[in-house]
Amino acid sequence: MTDNQRLSPGDTAPDFTLPDADGKDVALSDYRGRKVIVYFYPAASTPGCTKQACDFRDNLAELAGAGIEVIGISPDKPAKLVKFRDAEKLTFPLLSDPDRTVLTAWGAFGEKMMYGKTVTGVIRSTFLVDEAGKIEVAQYNVKAAHTTTKIERILGKRK
Repeated sequence: MTDNQRLSPGDTAPDFTLPDADGKDVALSDYRGRKVIVYFYPAASTPGCTKQACDFRDNLAELAGAGIEVIGISPDKPAKLVKFRDAEKLTFPLLSDPDRTVLTAWGAFGEKMMYGKTVTGVIRSTFLVDEAGKIEVAQYNVKAAHTTTKIERILGKRK
């Protein structure tokens, strides 16, 4: 496995400005003073990524009630993100990082094991960033099927 730079609780979240599905720039600094989940996923409209995005969508009201917003980031171009957002009725920002600069800065791109082989790609990851821009929760190699459980842990419902 690679020695990707991994973020840990207490680290300052690497700032970014990326285009959303509509081409509008969104910056992490736009969320200062609020908590935000930043999650990285490999590809829009694939089964695992669709399940993960829909789990966030289905839990958005509860997350918002806890003062937490959601941002999804993938290497997909905005045109693909528009189709994904519209098909799945996603109401949180999906950001495009085609050169994988932000993915790399967050430790969410690099070598990983897939079907018993070492490959280079997006490492499905979820972070909770606090109001001051610090990492509160850092989860790497998350399983799309367990997104709701991870959300419940962030909300303090599960240990």
